[in-house]
Amino acid sequence: MAKNDNSFLFVLIIIVVFLAGAYFLLNKNDSGDGKGDRAEVPAGSSTTSQLTPEMLEIPVLKADRPEQVIAHYAYTVSYNPDWCVPNWVAYELTREETRGNVPRAIHFEPDPDVKGVCPTYRDYSRSDYTRGHMAPAGDMKWDTTAMRESFYLSNVCPQDENLNDGDWKELEEMARVWAGRFGSVYIVCGPIMSGNPETIGRNHVAVPDAFFKVLLCQLNGNWQAIGFVFENKPGHKKLIKYGRTVDEVEQLTGIDFFPALDDEIENVIEAKADFSVWNL
Repeated sequence: MAKNDNSFLFVLIIIVVFLAGAYFLLNKNDSGDGKGDRAEVPAGSSTTSQLTPEMLEIPVLKADRPEQVIAHYAYTVSYNPDWCVPNWVAYELTREETRGNVPRAIHFEPDPDVKGVCPTYRDYSRSDYTRGHMAPAGDMKWDTTAMRESFYLSNVCPQDENLNDGDWKELEEMARVWAGRFGSVYIVCGPIMSGNPETIGRNHVAVPDAFFKVLLCQLNGNWQAIGFVFENKPGHKKLIKYGRTVDEVEQLTGIDFFPALDDEIENVIEAKADFSVWNL
């Protein structure tokens, strides 16, 4: 081979290596390592990480209400700076995640990604309400970061203690059973507010009138959805008594749930709640 041919080949190899390295770096920067990288944020929302459409649980807030959408490692929260509580909290819970053994965190703390006022631990002190998780610590035992971030106060609402330790907790435990049975469940939960809610603490944290939770799963290739509504007061009933269609919960909350689904599927599954699917 001639000398000029060798020089050309050497330059060509250098160019190929350079292009391959550039391609690798670009793709590495585009990939995410947290569950929060899989969500789509409604237009006009702010977020702390890049989100993609595969996150079926991400709803759309239809009501005229302020929100800051923050994607944490294991859940996404729509934080309402006027209420100092979430509009909604959404996440996927898988069968594998229900088998974690990370110890429960101890300390609640302000969410460092909230822009503006975030509640503090003291806002709940000496009130008549407990710090009620939306995405519960029991669903976050699969990872230390997920556990720690579940104790951010953007994921918390003032909740009646009897409800928090009773029927609300029972539904949280059932969600883990369903995740084990179906392989995964998509969950959205949050508060239901009146026009002029009671507030607690120096930061005027709004007290919900009630709470909602909607769940989506796939059984034998078919999508199934169900909703629940709990008044923020003591009492005990069977879970089926709290059951609602997703359409009913949408009417109460001003939130469009599971909009990533095909409209024909969404319209059908949100109009009915088949309690037998959920063993209620």
